[in-house]
Amino acid sequence: MRPGRWLLLSLMMVQFAALASSSAAQQKLTTEIIPRSVLFGNPERTDPQISPDGTQLGYLAPADGVLNVWVRTLGKTDDRAVTSDTKRGIRNFTWQYDNQHVLYTQDVGGDENWRLYQTDIATKQTKDLTPFDKVRVDIVAYDWKTPDTILFQSNQRDPEVFDVYNLDLKTGKIAMDTQNPGDVAAWQADNDLRVRAAQVSTPDGGTIIRVRNQVTSPWRELIKWGPDETFGGIFGFTPDNKNIWIGTSLDANAARLLAIDIATGARQLIAADPQFDIQGIVTQPKTNELEVVTLVKQRLEYDFIDPKVKADYQILQKAHAGDISSLSRSLDDNRWIVTYVSDDAPVYWYLYDRSLKQATLLFSNRPALEKYRLSKMESIEYTARDNMKIYGYLTTPVGVTAKDLPMVLFVHGGPWGRDEWGYNPYAQWLANRGYAVLQVNFRGSTGYGKQYVNAGDRQWAGAMHTDLLDGKDWAVKQGVADAKRVCIMGGSYGGYATLAGLAFSPEAFTCGVDIVGPSNLNTLLKTIPPYWSTILSTFHKRMGDSEAILNAQSPLFKADQIKAPLLIGQGANDPRVNQAESDQIVAAMRKNGEPVEYYVFPDEGHGFARPTNNLAFNAAAENFLAKYLGGRAEPPSPAETKLLDSVKH
Repeated sequence: MRPGRWLLLSLMMVQFAALASSSAAQQKLTTEIIPRSVLFGNPERTDPQISPDGTQLGYLAPADGVLNVWVRTLGKTDDRAVTSDTKRGIRNFTWQYDNQHVLYTQDVGGDENWRLYQTDIATKQTKDLTPFDKVRVDIVAYDWKTPDTILFQSNQRDPEVFDVYNLDLKTGKIAMDTQNPGDVAAWQADNDLRVRAAQVSTPDGGTIIRVRNQVTSPWRELIKWGPDETFGGIFGFTPDNKNIWIGTSLDANAARLLAIDIATGARQLIAADPQFDIQGIVTQPKTNELEVVTLVKQRLEYDFIDPKVKADYQILQKAHAGDISSLSRSLDDNRWIVTYVSDDAPVYWYLYDRSLKQATLLFSNRPALEKYRLSKMESIEYTARDNMKIYGYLTTPVGVTAKDLPMVLFVHGGPWGRDEWGYNPYAQWLANRGYAVLQVNFRGSTGYGKQYVNAGDRQWAGAMHTDLLDGKDWAVKQGVADAKRVCIMGGSYGGYATLAGLAFSPEAFTCGVDIVGPSNLNTLLKTIPPYWSTILSTFHKRMGDSEAILNAQSPLFKADQIKAPLLIGQGANDPRVNQAESDQIVAAMRKNGEPVEYYVFPDEGHGFARPTNNLAFNAAAENFLAKYLGGRAEPPSPAETKLLDSVKH
């Protein structure tokens, strides 16, 4: 019998056995199974962006099964694909200010060495503007007043740091604009496309913001904060280029928005919350006037600076349910593309005519989801064992009582990030299969102020780990979860948390699913991308600065304690978490005779960007969970089985 056929039959047997063993629980699930292809396949359309002149709409949609940029004339149905990517798919783009081209970045096989491409929407011809091997390119700044010029950063000269280059979009000519002195982690241009601010990480993990009066002036320090402040930084220049907006928790618990006078250093408080960090700003597309400051509490909230924009938001909040997460605006500011995010619906976009105060539905990203009942996401909080309050979200299956359910503790990556309220395909997928889904913003997560993030320092296998255990215990005490049927799952740091959960608390979890998670923190830091050199001090401050500390928190050295079944997915080209991180934990477990399933995708990096790979791995994960937790499962398709068979290690 062919190996692929054996895998298919065995997975089906696992599914039937799991269904039989949990028939009482599954009889309560009356909702239809949502196909994985609906949740994790290509979106039908996504990320719409209005052209600067407000006459055209660009968006991402599949062409021959691969995401590409499409364009339509607003008011018409002349939609057509203008790019022709055939491999990974395009995941971001922006309009050129001439309204005749789009710009996008793309890497090869997930290596994150992005190149900048330009596509003529009339001829559909694409140019590689930065044809450099083993070099990463990112856009730094682009302004409507200089439509033929863009600034990008590249580590072509020195792999460890980024210099800023000036690119002529008509001729393709590239010239050095600003050379990195060796310690700059991020650059900021003013509203005239002049690089006049830089963010530097200090050797102790702190931050310096440098500025210069003109591009010919010397650099000088504007503001500095120590390593115990939140992750802050530059938000932009004020319209007159005389002040710079800075987010920092200096002299406060949570990051506030300050306007700092470049000439005098005088500071003006613009927006603040005592507990939650400022997340971002919304500015007028042409004048760059500050209009809205955003922050994420349990939901997205807005601090309105411009009362006229507040009135627009009030109209928009009545047009469709959910949080307004982003805007794309024409230069005359009369047409907006508005993004709505809800917990139990796909993402929707509306076209808003500001003069008429009218919002018209454009489309959702996954209309096939609209026929299914999706789960609500509930904000939760609990007290950790040291009395620290921890926040998170709970999603439970539709149509059943949230009582004694099998549960997946789904851990976010970063770890310096956070889960947010809204549509989450993994939460919906797992809830639809019969699981409670707990997402914990453990200490070390960002957005909750410096006390919260600092409480996670050097605690990867300590308090950050026990926060997850306490979250599990909370769900059990609430009666939601069955303590004997809890799996831990996640990607990147969430993958590490999975390995740590099984290694450091071997009795806590029934099973684990690790996606691109590191197993040895010392080898992790030795193999990070070279251009992370400017933020290495932050890793040492937050993770640990000695081999002993890092080894003590590395699941690899506790692999002999792992007893629960483990599933691992890895990208062969991952520049952040090298494949060796997964190889070594798999080798250790197999040496100990413990069960581990391992899949390595040769055309992926840090996570799975190609839908075929994502669908295949999730098919394996779904049947793995069904085997050990007893939820329901959709059998893998023949194509998924064939792919899994080819990448199984």
